[in-house]
Amino acid sequence: MTAETPPVDGEFRPHRVAVLAMDGLLPFELGIPHRIFGRPADARGRPLYEVVTCSIRPPGPVETAADFAVDVPHGPEALATADTVIVPASYELGPVFEEGRLTPELAAALARVRPGTRFASICVGGYVLAAAGLLDGRPATTHWSHADRFQELFPEVRVDADVLFIDDGDVLTSAGVAAGIDLCLHMVRRDHGTAVANDVARRMVVPPHRDGGQAQYIHRPLPEPQLATTTAARAWALGRLHEPLQLRDLAEREAMSVRTFTRRFREEVGVSPGQWLTAQRVELARQLLESTDLSVDQVARDAGFGTAQSMRQHLQQALGVTPTAYRRTFRAGAAAGAG
Repeated sequence: MTAETPPVDGEFRPHRVAVLAMDGLLPFELGIPHRIFGRPADARGRPLYEVVTCSIRPPGPVETAADFAVDVPHGPEALATADTVIVPASYELGPVFEEGRLTPELAAALARVRPGTRFASICVGGYVLAAAGLLDGRPATTHWSHADRFQELFPEVRVDADVLFIDDGDVLTSAGVAAGIDLCLHMVRRDHGTAVANDVARRMVVPPHRDGGQAQYIHRPLPEPQLATTTAARAWALGRLHEPLQLRDLAEREAMSVRTFTRRFREEVGVSPGQWLTAQRVELARQLLESTDLSVDQVARDAGFGTAQSMRQHLQQALGVTPTAYRRTFRAGAAAGAG
């Protein structure tokens, strides 16, 4: 299902993303939605998204965590026209941080949001969603250093501090800074497919895909200079995803024991070699389903799943759809964009 707003009387309308700017906001996080959602276009060059920045007050300056303010052109009324509302990080949320409750001004602004609107947060922007009751009974994440406080304030939320982002359908949350990029790219991928998201990532010179389940915080993100890494093994595996790779094959590429390789791999990447391989194969299958006319059986073989049934199980688990449904969705979206 794409995020394109249904046309009215045949008129094309891009999906409207409202970014809520609040005092104390972090300028980097504020810019992420504009950089990512401002890029995608259909086959006729029409923007797939319209991004607007709004405040909970009338248009005017909003203070940032830096030594400058930003002049926000829209007030809270923009929230009533949004298809997606994104709440970036802010560190001056007062009662939201201290007591887990919205201010009357913030509550009134959020009350303008239409039912069915998608919400997303970057870093501690998730506090706003939680205080609004949008995360009750749901899984959610935030920056690992704030996770304990987050759980204490909002006991109804199922907090997971070990992931980059969580997609719970109409509400998505992410960890800090770079994880906000991962989340927004994931939303573009979910809305319009891998090819569109990869094009955005390529223009931004960022990795096209980091799985949401990847660890937020890796205790040794860079190996010590004297230690071997698993980089060469990963590059080797990416060129052979269609083959039945075994863990010992990867370990041998780095002249390590399986045990040492597995430990080093998790330290560097944040997930096990098996989880990483499956994620890469799912990503390759998505690309093949979107961009080729290969049969589902052939896509399964080329992506390394072996059988269509195996690929179906993995895509169902990762994406919630079958290969045929995935292909149909994004082929239909591409055809509509070209019309």
